[in-house]
Amino acid sequence: MPSPAVTAPFVRVQGPPPPPTPARTRTERYERPLLGAVVAVAALLYFWGIWHSAYHAFYASAVRSMTDNPGAFFYGSFDPAGSIALDKLPGFLWPQALSALLFGFHPWALVIPQGLEGVAAVVLLHVVVRRWAGVPAGLLAAAFLTLTPVTVGLARSVTEDAPFVLLLLLAAEAAQRATARARMRTLVLAGVWVGVAFQCKMLEAWAVLPALAVPYLVAAPTSLRRRIRDLAVSGAVMLAVSLSWMLVATLTPASGRPYLDGTTDNSPFGLVVGYNFLTRFRSLGVDAAGTGSIVADRAHGRLSAGMGDSVWKMFSPGIATQTGWLYPLAALGLAAGLSALWRRRVPRTDPALAGYLMWGVWLVTFFLVFSFGSVTGHTYYMGVVAVALAALAGAGVTQVRRRGVLCAVLAVNVAWCAALALTYPHFFVWSVAVAGGLSLPALALLVADRPRRHRTGLAVALTAVLFIPTVWSASALSLRYNQPGGFGRVGPESVRVHNATSALTPAQRRVLAYLTAHRDGARYLAAVPRWQAAAPYILMADASVLPVGGFTAQVPYPAATTFHQLIDTGRLRYVLLGRADLTHRARGARTPGRALMRWVIGHCSPVHVSAYTVYRCGPGHGG
Repeated sequence: MPSPAVTAPFVRVQGPPPPPTPARTRTERYERPLLGAVVAVAALLYFWGIWHSAYHAFYASAVRSMTDNPGAFFYGSFDPAGSIALDKLPGFLWPQALSALLFGFHPWALVIPQGLEGVAAVVLLHVVVRRWAGVPAGLLAAAFLTLTPVTVGLARSVTEDAPFVLLLLLAAEAAQRATARARMRTLVLAGVWVGVAFQCKMLEAWAVLPALAVPYLVAAPTSLRRRIRDLAVSGAVMLAVSLSWMLVATLTPASGRPYLDGTTDNSPFGLVVGYNFLTRFRSLGVDAAGTGSIVADRAHGRLSAGMGDSVWKMFSPGIATQTGWLYPLAALGLAAGLSALWRRRVPRTDPALAGYLMWGVWLVTFFLVFSFGSVTGHTYYMGVVAVALAALAGAGVTQVRRRGVLCAVLAVNVAWCAALALTYPHFFVWSVAVAGGLSLPALALLVADRPRRHRTGLAVALTAVLFIPTVWSASALSLRYNQPGGFGRVGPESVRVHNATSALTPAQRRVLAYLTAHRDGARYLAAVPRWQAAAPYILMADASVLPVGGFTAQVPYPAATTFHQLIDTGRLRYVLLGRADLTHRARGARTPGRALMRWVIGHCSPVHVSAYTVYRCGPGHGG
């Protein structure tokens, strides 16, 4: 589709592309070099220092286990023996496991797919916004997304949201093409991408559906009956792809796959609907009891205090400094665009209308979902919000024709950035002075009578707006403010991972040597009461250890009958307990594994190895 950048704003371009003109030639000449520069900056921010990456112990253990066999890969097994899976669907880890198979199991190998997904998202956002609002808007949107700290953090992390954002952008690109020409086949492709995104973030993927369906229902150039039919077909395909993993897991006998973490009944429904959805909305009075999931106050209560209360959460410094630097410009883009369309009385099939509907609904939907749903303090959820903010801000800068309005919003945006930065008075506060210093000559140039100065003034004003978030994003180049391989937060609240699981301690090596020498053909090297105790042995030795209780320690796995059967059949001979596990408080902790550990201490023979007590269980050993 030809770019509308050289046409009057909000006027639909019909027919074949016009012949080349000097203006179009100039546009094509500057577009590729500038896009290349943006991509180069993105690659620098996303990949710099990944050789210092750390293992995220929980996810990296699963990746190590997933590289062992196809079954562990498909189900996202946490342990090499395939006993228990992650507490999420494993789709977001599939690229990381493939990268580990290709490059070897290293911390940086797990980050490479995330960085590539981040760069691809920048390019794809440019394509989508360019097609909607023109080349300048597309370039600005790509630059805005690149320089948003949460995007930088995602590309350097191992969390779900880097592939999730890319997949939703692929869905948006397909839906955009489908809306322009009323093509059901392309709309079905959008549904497929949403279904694949479901494998990364489960029901959160469906939050994008209104943003894709509303523009098609309103603006697709065909009859209402056909629009409804196309959406129904696409929705059916989306539903089938979304539920495919859950269906396979449901139909597979429990003995043929890992136990699903986060559940009390080993059901995909409890994992997806209960544990990873309903428990996130306690602030709305939602009760996940009866869904087969771990009880909400046990699974998430400790992390979600103060979260999920209102939309003001999205303006809090902890979230806004990662995501919301461009709130004023994005609001301008949405409000001014819809106002202009209303004044012009554009036809319903106008592509500009479809674009504003898509990005407006996208932003509002995710804004509300995260306002009232707990994100347990993790800002990486906000990657999908940053995409819509970048798109609308790019359109706001290029489509608004009233200089006074644009000047005022740019000034407000600089002030907003300064206010956010000043909430962290010990983190590069000099950037506030620089941004303020740039804004004054920028406004003077923008209000001048000479048009050539307006372009210079706009460039300086955008530099002032972007200066502070750029400083925040660039801080990720320092290990002090971002550790590749972690949760992706950038800035003064970033917690550096010391990579304690990058090597076994001398005591752990002695324990591993002892257990290996005395394994006697058992399936498991040992059972451990916490996943944190199992992770080092999985990461460094690919050892088949049995974690008890799952991620939250609340999962009733293994059941007492299963545990005793493993011991009676010789598949499990040892239970590994550290000093903390032997204290009265640990032995009395209210977890499903409490009774198992008490039984082990009372019925198995202790062997002291370094700082650990290894209990030998089974016939002839007190069992």
